[in-house]
Amino acid sequence: MENSVINVEGMSCQHCVNAVTNGVGGLEGVNEVKVSLENKTVSVDYNSDKISLDKIKAEIEDQGYDVI
Repeated sequence: MENSVINVEGMSCQHCVNAVTNGVGGLEGVNEVKVSLENKTVSVDYNSDKISLDKIKAEIEDQGYDVI
C-alpha cells in the first residue's frame, strides 16, 4: 500500500471534494481518498500493483482540476 499527497489547484467547495473523492475513489486499486480544500491537497492510499500515480492524477485532471 502506498500513500501520496497530490497538490491540486481549482478546488473550492464541497462539490469539488465530492467530484474528486468519487472520481478517484472509484478507480480500481484506490482504497482511500482525503481532500483538503484548505491545503489544496488530495491524499490517496492505493495499491501500486493495481494503479499508477499517473492514472490517479489523470482522473483528478479529468474532473476539471489542475495537478501541480
